[in-house]
Amino acid sequence: MSDKKKSKEEKIKKEENKENNDVVSAESIIAQTQAVILTDTGLNGTAGEELEKETEKKKKAKKKKEKKPLDRAAKKKRKKIIWFSILGAAVILFAVMKVFGGKDAGVFVATTGAVTGEIEQTISTSGTVTTEKTKSYFSDVDVRISEVSVEAGDAVKAGDMLLSYDGESLAREKELAQLKVQSAEGNYNNSVQNNSQKIGDLNEANVNLEVLDQQIADTEAYITNLNYKIDKKKSDLAYEGALLQISLLDWQDQPDSDEYMNLQKLVQLNSYEQQNNKEIQGWEDELEVYNKMLSDYKEYRSEMKSQLSSAESGKMTQGAKEELEAEKQTKEIEAADSLKNLEAVENGITAEFNGVVTEVNAVEGGSVAAGSQLLKLESTEDVMVKISVTKYDLDKIMVGQKAIVTIGSKEYEGKISKINKMAEKNNSGAAVVGTEIKITNPDSDVILGVEAKVVVSTAREENAVLIPVTAVNVDMEGEFVYAVEENILVKKPIVTGISSDTMVQVTEGIEVGAQIVTDVTPNLQEGMSVVAMPQ
Repeated sequence: MSDKKKSKEEKIKKEENKENNDVVSAESIIAQTQAVILTDTGLNGTAGEELEKETEKKKKAKKKKEKKPLDRAAKKKRKKIIWFSILGAAVILFAVMKVFGGKDAGVFVATTGAVTGEIEQTISTSGTVTTEKTKSYFSDVDVRISEVSVEAGDAVKAGDMLLSYDGESLAREKELAQLKVQSAEGNYNNSVQNNSQKIGDLNEANVNLEVLDQQIADTEAYITNLNYKIDKKKSDLAYEGALLQISLLDWQDQPDSDEYMNLQKLVQLNSYEQQNNKEIQGWEDELEVYNKMLSDYKEYRSEMKSQLSSAESGKMTQGAKEELEAEKQTKEIEAADSLKNLEAVENGITAEFNGVVTEVNAVEGGSVAAGSQLLKLESTEDVMVKISVTKYDLDKIMVGQKAIVTIGSKEYEGKISKINKMAEKNNSGAAVVGTEIKITNPDSDVILGVEAKVVVSTAREENAVLIPVTAVNVDMEGEFVYAVEENILVKKPIVTGISSDTMVQVTEGIEVGAQIVTDVTPNLQEGMSVVAMPQ
């Protein structure tokens, strides 16, 4: 059988099924109409029984008929019969109601019974995922950065390496700190012990100055030597490059020769070396360190000269002794702090908790001044969602209420951990109160900074009397509903409790089972006759 033929047969079957459903619907409408007529007009007994028997006979006769395929004209005729049957049933119902009901005929109203059940009141909103715990790492030392192991946006675990310092720079800074401690201690001891002897003070100053002068001289000599090495290396490379250029000119009339090609490569390599020679770079780095050391030595020599001048001026006064004591303690504290900080970063800086690196300011190979921010880490274990609550929902929330937080396609448990005590203006100018939802079961899928959907459970009641929200009306006297009692419309004042999207709790005014009108129209008035249509 071809696909085209199959498709045609399936289409015919669908049309027949639709027509059968229409027939069933028509029969159902007619049956309901008969039921309404019997109920509302009071037809019962023999007349009612005969009407039901006649209907049943027609149904049985219809079942016994053999189904035959219908042509297009028969199908159209069948559809007309179905719809005329429905229309006829409606006309009969209307006529019967007019005859038997007269002026007191009831208006049809949709109703539902008040039920007992559980209801939960929620607030749905959205907010931004953020963290409760943030750590900014600052440099406590003035040392070159060796390696930065992370980038902004990287997830890290507690103990992971974030960055490390250059080992040689650390060693030199430690040595200088220890020298400062020793120098301060020696200066103080000599000043105190030989306070009455100017010669002692002068000798001590002279000795220290001699040492410093020697250190300065040695350092300057070393710096000079380094500069010489750098200049010499640059000169050699430049000279080598010049020779290569000359050789290249000699071979320029043979551009396709191996010698010419090799010379071109050597010229390029020499040019690269002149710009990026490792030896020159190493000497220049070392030169920077020794220039810093020389500056420190000269600074300390200046201090020694000051001490010498002080010793020459005569015996120290009590005030001078106290000043010297304070200076000694200051230098000891500074040196001790410096050593402590240097030792603390010998193994690099590691993450204190699981989180995401949100800022990186450190640069590999760069020096950072003490006090500069290196990077920032935000926890992924202590995460929350910040939402804004309007004045209409403010009285519904409180700290500790549970919430469901949806990030992407994943749900998390949460609870209100903080409600701000000050309102702010949102983009629309409305006053809102910032509220924090702590996520109690975060995992590695949580992404900071994204939008999250939040549903806060503000209240829950069990065994509550419930009616649809659409049934509740409000007038000058308050909330009320319309109930149907013995086919009469009765207005009932009510007191409501919590509500969901579809249902509302009634705490006073109605009882379970009461038939409440769900679709209130302007023509409904208390005391009128109605016919309840339970939904």
